[in-house]
Amino acid sequence: MELWMLDGTRLILGTLILIYASYTDIKTRHASNILWVVMGAAGLILLAVQYVVFGIPNIWYLVFIPIIIVLMYALFQMRLIFGGADAKAMMALAVLVPLMPAMNHIPLWPSIMPWSWVIFANSVILFLAIPLSLIVYNASKRNLAMPYAFLGYKMKVEDAKKKFVWPLEKLVDGKRKFSRIPDDFDESSFLKAFEDAGINEIWVTPKVPFMVPLLAGFLAAFFLGDLITAVMQALL
Repeated sequence: MELWMLDGTRLILGTLILIYASYTDIKTRHASNILWVVMGAAGLILLAVQYVVFGIPNIWYLVFIPIIIVLMYALFQMRLIFGGADAKAMMALAVLVPLMPAMNHIPLWPSIMPWSWVIFANSVILFLAIPLSLIVYNASKRNLAMPYAFLGYKMKVEDAKKKFVWPLEKLVDGKRKFSRIPDDFDESSFLKAFEDAGINEIWVTPKVPFMVPLLAGFLAAFFLGDLITAVMQALL
């Protein structure tokens, strides 16, 4: 057995689980807890095999496993990570991929950070690409009202009731105002107010599951590496 085989197993297992989780999250906004139990358990087994057969180059990196788990829990409690499944996925990834993969000449951009943190940072960077795609889409529709064009798109109120979206507008004294995501995530009252006022079309923002950029960030971490390092190298 060679070390790259263990990392290849991590890559395949993580990819399959995150693909399935992304699919269910898009369809139902739910990802089963059993996925993260399987990922975490497999991660412990692979880590044990690596320790016995190859050893751990820097054992202190394992300290970051509980640190990342606690950090993800804290981010979820502060609503910086909206979905419980997203936080659980990152906790499981902290166990599955605590160290930088060693697969021949990849990843291209190494990092001194725990690799689960690299996955998370990559995912955030890729998630931030969404506003750029929205502005391009709205420009093609000639809908460039700010800040709406960076955050969402126009949709009929009737359609918004059936989609996974949040309204970017609210009615205040009969006037349309910009609205952040409601604290209680209850968009039905917002949409009903527009219907009652006879307004048929509003700006909305899609409820993009973070699981999708998490999958992309996971694959980027294995094949490309630390995207922040790449950006810094390009700037410098």
